[in-house]
Parts: sequence; C-alpha cells; structure tokens
Amino acid sequence: MIDQRRFPGSLVVLVISAIGALAFLYPFLLPLIGQEERLMGRGMEVPILFGLLAFACLIVILLDVQSRTTGAGPGAARIVALLAVLVAFDAALRLIPSMLGASPIFLLIILVGFAYGPDFGFLMGALTLLVSAFITGGLGPWLAFQMLTAGWVGMTAGWLPRLGGWREVAMLCGFGAVWGFLFGAIMNLWSWPYAAPGLQQPTGLYWVPGMSALETLRTYGQFYLVTSLGYDLFRAVGNVLLILVLARPVLRLLDRYRDRFTWYPWTEMESEPAPAPEVGRSTA
Repeated sequence: MIDQRRFPGSLVVLVISAIGALAFLYPFLLPLIGQEERLMGRGMEVPILFGLLAFACLIVILLDVQSRTTGAGPGAARIVALLAVLVAFDAALRLIPSMLGASPIFLLIILVGFAYGPDFGFLMGALTLLVSAFITGGLGPWLAFQMLTAGWVGMTAGWLPRLGGWREVAMLCGFGAVWGFLFGAIMNLWSWPYAAPGLQQPTGLYWVPGMSALETLRTYGQFYLVTSLGYDLFRAVGNVLLILVLARPVLRLLDRYRDRFTWYPWTEMESEPAPAPEVGRSTA
C-alpha cells in the first residue's frame, strides 16, 4: 500500500518555504549580518516570490499525481479534479461575511492537509488564497505572502498524527487555535517594516533603521499586541468552533475519497493446499 502522507514534492515545498521565510524575516536578520541600516523595498521581491510559488505548486501537483497513480489516466485526472473542487469550494467560502479576523476558509485547509498530507495541504492553502483573491478582488502585493502562509497551515496540518475519535478533534482544535494567532502574526511581518516610512526615532511600535535584533523583536511584539491580537483571537475561536462541529463528518468524507482515488499495487494471494485426510478414518 502506498503511504498517503509522504509525497516526493516535499523537498520542493520545503525549499519554497525557506525562501518565503527569508522574505518574511529579513528585518530580523539584517542586524545579525551587520546591515541594520538597510531595508529592501517591495520591488522585485513580490513578483519573484509569486513566480516561485506558482512554479512550486505546479511541480508539487505533478509529483503528487505521479505518486498516487500509475500514469496520466483517470486516476490522475481525478486527483487534479478533487484538488480543483476543494479549492473552488473553499475559495467561495470567503464570500461569507466573517466577524473581524474569523474566516471559514481555514477549516478545509486544515482538514485537507490533515487527511491528504503536507504536500496536498500546502497546495490547498496556497491555491485557495489565490482563487479567493480573484473572487473577492483581494489582489495586491500581499497575495504571495498570504498564499505562502496559508500553504504552511495546510502543510503543518499534514504533519499531525491520526489519533481517531475525539482525541483527534481536540488535537485539531488546538492546532486551529494556534494557527489562528500565528497566521496574523506572520502576515503582519510583510508590511510592518513599511508601516511608518521615514521614521527616524523609535516609537515602540514600528521598525526604525539601526535597531538591534532584540529591539526589532521587542518592537514587533508590541506592534502585534496593539494591532492584531484581537482580530486573531476571533480567528482562533472561529477555527475551534468550526472544527468541533464539522471535523468528524468532513474527515470521513475526505478519507473515503482518498481511498477511492489512490492506486494500490496488485498482490496475488497464494491459495492454501487442501488438508490431507487423516489415515485410518473413513471418508464415507
């Protein structure tokens, strides 16, 4: 039987994740390399990251299809169709009015990654944010960073163990709560260094050229508490409530389709020889 939770696209996902992490974290890395006074603008960084994400998603889809099927037959088409349907449905959920930072799109990203593994989960998160941006008009320089962060949600969900029953639901609730805060904390990083351009003196909230690594970390922590903690609290609570109500039926449905769309190698069962009759006993 093929292991559903290990795909050859993982290396591609890890490489693009490392590049994306540098794009998020370089304000914290500049002091470590003695470049406290420099900060790159959002010039070529965004289109390069977006292009790398598109290329990575294509490669992961091809490798995932190859690992699940024997070729480009009906099985391969079903895998791609399943991903397309899940992404389209989840992207449409973004049209539902949400309360502050809460959004229903994270439920499927988490559960699909949990059921189908880290590579499929990364695709689910990244492509959902891409399609939903076209639906809602949310196109902008932040989109590549949203795709990458949502991809990380699905990818890390694929690392969770299958426990079964309510222990599994409790674990997913905790996971959803953590990512409710973490998604906002990561996404703030893409714009925080540019929130107050031209600022020369520290105010306790914004990045200023010449900050040390410790000052940068402390200032960002204060910025996050003031600007995002309340929104992320609503997102975390929303994730927990949706997982409590819908996790078990949705996972049953996803598991059923996973087994149906997966190729299993043919194994012949050896027939056991018939037992020999006991000596001296009549068979009449």
